[in-house]
Amino acid sequence: MTTSLQDTPNLGAEALLADPLDDRRRPSRRRRSGGPARGGRSPLAATVRWIVLGAISVVMLVPLYVLVISAFKPQDEIIRHPLEISAGSFTFEFLWNAITSSKFNVIAAYGITLLFVALVNLFCILLSAPVAYVIARGRKKWHMALLLLFVSGLFIPGQVTLIPVVFVLRVLGLINTIPGFILFETAATLPVTIFLFSAYLRTVPRDIDEAAALDGAGRIRIFWSCVFPIMRPVVATVVVLNSIGVWNDFVSPQIILGPGSGIYTVTTGVYAAVGEFSTDYTVVFPTLLLAIAPIVIFFIIMQRHIIGGLVAGATKG
Repeated sequence: MTTSLQDTPNLGAEALLADPLDDRRRPSRRRRSGGPARGGRSPLAATVRWIVLGAISVVMLVPLYVLVISAFKPQDEIIRHPLEISAGSFTFEFLWNAITSSKFNVIAAYGITLLFVALVNLFCILLSAPVAYVIARGRKKWHMALLLLFVSGLFIPGQVTLIPVVFVLRVLGLINTIPGFILFETAATLPVTIFLFSAYLRTVPRDIDEAAALDGAGRIRIFWSCVFPIMRPVVATVVVLNSIGVWNDFVSPQIILGPGSGIYTVTTGVYAAVGEFSTDYTVVFPTLLLAIAPIVIFFIIMQRHIIGGLVAGATKG
């Protein structure tokens, strides 16, 4: 039985013009029997990966679990049953004592730390975003050298720079002051922020700049009005990372602000509160819980922004 062209009028132009080599160019989707799973990952590798991740999760979550349940138990229960909590021993008394303690004004510590977090993020973004834009749009060697100069700050331990920083701040008259601490924390967050911003900006098409320039916009307006709004994913990532860093920082406020200043962040306030009660777990655990609870909740809510911003530069465009 023969088939004429008239019997097949619906053969589209795509079928008639199809390249016979296309089928050979396409990779085969069939998997060989007995071969590894899709992506070259064998079941054994997947099992090992899950075991390692599970072990790391246990190591990290068990101390947090002990901290949370111990904040609601009396001293003898904490010592005898560190991993258990019964309905009879559960109480909010010790947590309430920590909230109302005269040695740790939790509301004031929260307020001061949140102020530091907000100011550091504001100044860090205002300073690093234009610098990253110049580096990302630059085509000369000195642009890359400038990026390497900032990124090199990531490899210098913060403890190494504390003594020179204290000396400089003392000369400037900023030691034991809030502006001095804000200045130090902002400088400490610049390297990673500039690195993330510049990596993300390299994925933003230059056509946006050129189109805005044709409309008569200057470089400053192009960046803040056209380019910066596109950076929201990586800005969210930077805000989360910087907030966690400033909230958890203990050494810097302890040295730069100093106990004599009367300014206590969450970490230095906890240290001052539990210093003389280091063996009284009914004081230590509730106070520690008050210190970490806000930042843990913040991280859980914002964790998707961390991942999204970090991978955006690799997948966007």
